[in-house]
Amino acid sequence: MALIVQKYGGSSLADGEKLNSVARRVARARADGYQVVVVVSAMGNTTDDLIKLAYQVNDHPSDRELDVLLSTGEMVSSTLLAMALGNLGCQAVSLSGAQAGIRTDAGYRRARILSVDPRRVLAELDKGKIVIVAGFQGIATDKDITTLGRGGSDTTAVALAASLQAENCQIYTDVAGVYTADPRVVPEALQLKRIGYEEMQELSSQGAKVIHSRAVELAELYNMPVIVASSDGDSPGTLISKEEAVMEVTNRVRGIAREAKVVKITAVGVPDQPGIAATIFEPLVKANISVDTIVQNTSIEGVTDLSFTVEQEDEAQAISIVEPVAMGIGAKRCISEAHLAKISIVGTGMQNTPGFAAKMFRTLSEQGINIRMITTSEIRITCIVSENRVDDATRALHKAFALDRGEP
Repeated sequence: MALIVQKYGGSSLADGEKLNSVARRVARARADGYQVVVVVSAMGNTTDDLIKLAYQVNDHPSDRELDVLLSTGEMVSSTLLAMALGNLGCQAVSLSGAQAGIRTDAGYRRARILSVDPRRVLAELDKGKIVIVAGFQGIATDKDITTLGRGGSDTTAVALAASLQAENCQIYTDVAGVYTADPRVVPEALQLKRIGYEEMQELSSQGAKVIHSRAVELAELYNMPVIVASSDGDSPGTLISKEEAVMEVTNRVRGIAREAKVVKITAVGVPDQPGIAATIFEPLVKANISVDTIVQNTSIEGVTDLSFTVEQEDEAQAISIVEPVAMGIGAKRCISEAHLAKISIVGTGMQNTPGFAAKMFRTLSEQGINIRMITTSEIRITCIVSENRVDDATRALHKAFALDRGEP
């Protein structure tokens, strides 16, 4: 009997009616002859509500206690869905991340999965049950509960699918699939039928929220096909898989990604010496803070400025870590600039084809949008712009690269 893994996001589980709708979809898959493992997120805005509650009782709650608290949201979803399936006559069992064998490192709030022991899940499947797993969480070697960070349920689902050798992993959300841009910002955005792992990972890491970039990374590693589709209706969605070889095409841009709430931190007047960058960034790694765009100015008289971006929620901690380190190595000062955003174009082969960067920069210039920082990869060009202009930039670039005309 073929096995599939389905994942449902918080918006798909927001209330009892939606939970019952998800239960019916899961039951149909079981009736079609599949063994089914379901990974769930917390209902609606539960995670945000729990975070607010934590800060109402403690200005500086420990990461360990926050992880224990936040893990309860997914447990509520998993047990309720198991109950809803039972009401439909389906045998179902809910499991925590630990019970499902999700082993992680001890990086509270942003733990990474080290391994999956699927024995308990397989034993329940052998009993004919549908297995409901609480996403976003696992257990560290010291037996403490950990959470995987925003979008962590996607990672849970792909990790389970890989360990169980599932036929595919189905990510159900509130949109019909992967689009050329956020359809809430660009009404003309088109749904992609298919996209490769590499392009999807770039889109996700640069702000496309439809699936977490770590989940795509895992899917590529284990060559696990992932389908992103709407939990409301029967849209075929978008297939994320190994990209087939294609002939040369005129338009290589597949999508536009945007991410708001970006903060730029700059160490001003840093000595231009070997090892300085490592001295600044190593403490951030230990604090589990993700650094994105990095730019170092040309050295003048032995000093330079080193800038990088972090998520807004990490600003205070990042500054508290970087400032004493920077001053300790002779920097003049450390400053931060908030209310920024990332805008990226993504497409295979852009680096080897001239004109894409120039077209992007010209388009933003014509809109009067100033570029603060630029970073590139083989298949991506990213600009840091003012947060209040990122939607304008998205619409302008979508039109400039003719993404509303369909796939080449």
